Amino acid sequence: MAKWTAFPYDAADYTYSAATLKKHWARLHIGDAEPWPKDEAVQAAWVLYHSGQFQKAVEAGLKAGGAGVNVANRAQSIYANYLEKSEKTKLALFEEVAARAEAQAAAEPKNANAWYQMAYALGRYSQGISVAKALAQGLGSKVKNALETTIKLEPKHADAHIGLGAFHAEVIDKVGKLLGKTQGADAATGLKMYKQALKLNPGSAIAMVEYANGLVMLEGDKKMAEAEQLYADAAACEAMDAMERLDIEMAKAELED
Repeated sequence: MAKWTAFPYDAADYTYSAATLKKHWARLHIGDAEPWPKDEAVQAAWVLYHSGQFQKAVEAGLKAGGAGVNVANRAQSIYANYLEKSEKTKLALFEEVAARAEAQAAAEPKNANAWYQMAYALGRYSQGISVAKALAQGLGSKVKNALETTIKLEPKHADAHIGLGAFHAEVIDKVGKLLGKTQGADAATGLKMYKQALKLNPGSAIAMVEYANGLVMLEGDKKMAEAEQLYADAAACEAMDAMERLDIEMAKAELED
């Protein structure tokens, strides 16, 4: 495995022990509803993930196996989305996660985050190759089904609600309402999903950023002021781990554009 780009910020505030991680687990995992792992090796992998040591988290998670696959998939996808510079490498990392998560979901059909990680990786991969091309390959229905399955298994999965909102918004934005309807995309459903995500996880910077993006895609300039307020609210959030810091920095970048 080639050396990955290091997390570019000071991670001192995001460095946990297994004991302190358990104490903050509910807050850190309000978005994905991941249960606290009993396996100490998996706990150690999550410690690496939350501190931004994404490559080590992948290696440790895969080595631990079982619930460790969830942390490996999450770490690889977050790294690919935020830190990988090469578009080709990024797409390959997402493809790898999608395949791994799909196999995991087949083996453990009640594992909500196996379905979610498959959807997240395929969704980001689809954005990378163009949403229209992804829809032509049948990836849209695969993403939608995986997200709906996640929510069915875990109704409080805020991140899956964000993902489903983004699915509806992206499809309509890229191919229009009429063609979007053939893919099961609906503007009202998309907005409802974003709002539900924020209701489940009101302090989530990424929920605010994605909702802002969705508003602009679905409603255009008339919602720009509301979107900018959401970016500002996201930028003002306080990070408790490396991923949240990356989300907040992204919100700050949106405000500057």
